[in-house]
Amino acid sequence: MTTPATPTTAPAASGTTTTAPAGGRLPNGELRRQVAQVLTDQAGTELTPRNIAAALGGKSSGAIGNALAALTAGGYAEQTSTKPVRYRSTPTTADAAAAPVAIPSGAPRRPRPPRPTTPPTVTPAAPSAPVTGPVTRPNGQLYHPRKLSGLPDVTALQKLRDAGVAALMYGPPGTGKTSVVEAAFGDLVTVQGDGDTTVADIVGEYTQTPDGKFVFVHGPLVRAMREGRTLFIDDATLIPPTVLAVVYPAMDGRRQIMIKANGGEVIDAAPGFYVVAGHNPGVHGAVLSDALASRFSVQIQVSTDYDLATQLKIDTRAVAVARNLSTRQAGGEIRWAPQLRELLAFQKIADVLGTDAAAGNLIGTAPEEDRDIVATVVKTAFGKTVAPLALGARI
Repeated sequence: MTTPATPTTAPAASGTTTTAPAGGRLPNGELRRQVAQVLTDQAGTELTPRNIAAALGGKSSGAIGNALAALTAGGYAEQTSTKPVRYRSTPTTADAAAAPVAIPSGAPRRPRPPRPTTPPTVTPAAPSAPVTGPVTRPNGQLYHPRKLSGLPDVTALQKLRDAGVAALMYGPPGTGKTSVVEAAFGDLVTVQGDGDTTVADIVGEYTQTPDGKFVFVHGPLVRAMREGRTLFIDDATLIPPTVLAVVYPAMDGRRQIMIKANGGEVIDAAPGFYVVAGHNPGVHGAVLSDALASRFSVQIQVSTDYDLATQLKIDTRAVAVARNLSTRQAGGEIRWAPQLRELLAFQKIADVLGTDAAAGNLIGTAPEEDRDIVATVVKTAFGKTVAPLALGARI
């Protein structure tokens, strides 16, 4: 004989309790009541479904979105924006928080897109072609390949993709990590990482259409997987590790992810799908976790090519300053040294405002604790004392 399940108790937003039927399912209208309670408690604040889901202990943001749409239809909440979708309380929200209220029939709900019955047709990535000269990046600039294990770096990265070996490019900001990745992969899909990056930014989220409906818009990871493209996670180590973990199942033998927010939709990676990431060691907030490092079998250091800087006709004195400071940085004497990005900026400034202004800007760009050493090196290279670029007396 089967023993009936014992009823459980579901916490309400205001701290009271509501008896839930067997299996933990909330009574009809109870989730709307809890959502209304959160809106009431934070009256005047605009909240997203994700904000409310967090306040309710991590409930499904999709279910929260349905509840908000229903409350809005009944006049118990107000939608204030669409991108992102935000809501706030109305004078009657407290009524809906006090007890479940009736919602007009036909109130909108977030639609759940049907799962595809067959995977999309994707053309596999073309075999790697040998690189013999400069490569044009998407912005039209030329990238000059460098040697990597005896091969042009662009060719080496393409071969790693063919073999399914994920690569992590690391080095100071401005050394050209993004440049080499863009040159190597013409089908790039990019995620720009930072400390505010969320799972929704990577896999997608529900978005309201102009006609008031909700549709799930897939994110860059899903697009890259379905289309067999390269996913570039720039500044990957600035993304919270718990968020970045959503990519891991796509990178290992499973090559598959499940989108819980979209009804458990399963996405399989098409042939050609590949992940490459960028990491700036020493940048505040950058954390290279063991879990992340283990996913990237190849880790490639990227440093500034000072010979290329000379070939690009950047002032040789500025290049000499950068080389000197780079040596001091490697010895632990200073934290900062100009990279190719700063040298390119130097030349642009020199062409517009003159060499002294460009040299002064180099000094002003340096962290304050390194500025005296940078000023000394600049003085030696340029044969004069240069002050940081600054406004002068009134004209």
